[in-house]
Parts: sequence; structure tokens; C-alpha cells
Amino acid sequence: MSYLEQLFSLEGKIAVVTGASRGLGNAMAGALLRAGASVILVSANQTRLDAATAAFQAQGLSATSHCCDLADKTRIAALIEAVRRDPGRVDILVNAAGMTEGHALADYPDEVWERTLQVNVGAVFHLARGFAPLMAAQHGGSIINLTSINAEQGFPGNPAYVAAKGALKQLSKALAVDLATSGVRVNTIGPGYFHTDMTSGSWNDPDRRAQRSSRTLLGRWGEPDDLAGLVIYLASSASGYVTGQDFYIDGGWLAKGL
Repeated sequence: MSYLEQLFSLEGKIAVVTGASRGLGNAMAGALLRAGASVILVSANQTRLDAATAAFQAQGLSATSHCCDLADKTRIAALIEAVRRDPGRVDILVNAAGMTEGHALADYPDEVWERTLQVNVGAVFHLARGFAPLMAAQHGGSIINLTSINAEQGFPGNPAYVAAKGALKQLSKALAVDLATSGVRVNTIGPGYFHTDMTSGSWNDPDRRAQRSSRTLLGRWGEPDDLAGLVIYLASSASGYVTGQDFYIDGGWLAKGL
């Protein structure tokens, strides 16, 4: 095995990736699979989940699946128990699932606020708490939480999403502190504007697409595969001394001034 393979190979590792049926979660699941990991894809949509899993399996990759609505704590508990039974270990947890639903502040529905906080923050807490003992039993693991540039900046018309991503950033630091003695590392990836189903409304509007492109230094939106290198790095031994950190993949959005 070459030096680079020793650093970045995920052979023999077991990963759980939420939000894996499409978009950024699917791209990161694919990256982990191609780096050698076996990946359990998690999504609330059974049809999309089956299609995504079958597509990876057709490529000879070690993908399985579990359907779970992360807004439902009983379903989260069932997912954790299923993984405890088989395969009985987790080396990598990627919390990529998320939801966003914009409304004017005065009309923001209570149920949307509550579901957004549960899916984007609460579920991450419950999964980390549930899988951390499996990681600690093997003296190591990597938890990777997907935040957003919304964790750093205010955006209009979506208070729950902005609040959730800010909370997730700080939850990740708390988890990094609490799990360090078990050898479990916790880091975040904060995407800028990426071309996915979640952002299709802005992408399909030529003016908004151009405005968001111009806000970056690189002059373009991200594509899901732009996350592949970072998720492999954070999941692998190459980042063995990295924990409690926030990595923004935003084309320079946060760095740009005039």
C-alpha cells in the first residue's frame, strides 16, 4: 500500500451517512464508498433510498440502507439499534441530512421551526450519543456534521435553518470535547451554495443564480463532488489530529469583502 493509500484509505471502515439518497449526502456517501468504506445509507424517502443504494451496488460498492425519518425519535432509536445488531460497529458518522423551509418571520409556523431544529440538530445529538459507544469500544471514530455558511451569517426569511446550523456548529464543538477521551473526533463541513435539489429554487432563477455566483471568490456554485476530498480526509487517518474544527467549502463566500 502506498503512502497516500495509507493516509486516505477507508478499507474495512463502516460508515453511516444520513441524507444519503440525494444531493450532498449522496455525494459524500459515494466518496466514502470509493475510498473503501462500507456505507449504510440513511434517508426518510424509501423510493429514493432504494434507487441510490442500488446505483452504488451496481458499481460494485459496499452500500446498504436503512429508511429513517430523523424527525421521529423512535425511528432514530430503531436505526441505532439496527446498526448495533449488524454490523455492530461504526467508524464514521456523517450527519448530512437537513431540511429548510422559508417563511416570513411573522408567519413562521411553529411546526416548521420544531421540525427544522429536530432534523438539523436534535437528530445529530441522538445519533452521536447512540453511536459514540460503538466508536469508543474500538478506541476511535470520526463524526462529520454538515453545517452551512448560515452558521456564520444571517440570511433572510429562514430563521429556523439559520438557528439550527449555528446550533449544530456549537453542538459539534461540545461533542468534540466530550468524546475526545474516547478517541472520537468531531468536525464540521459548512457548504456555501451548492447545486442540489434543496437549492433548486435559487438555481432555476437566473438572477438569483448569478447573484449567488458573484458573491463567491471563485464565481460559481459548488457541485456535490466538491465535498469528496474533504469528507475522505476527515474520515481517514490523514486527519488523526483534527477535531473540533469547522471547514467551509464555499468558493470563498465568507472571505469575500468588496
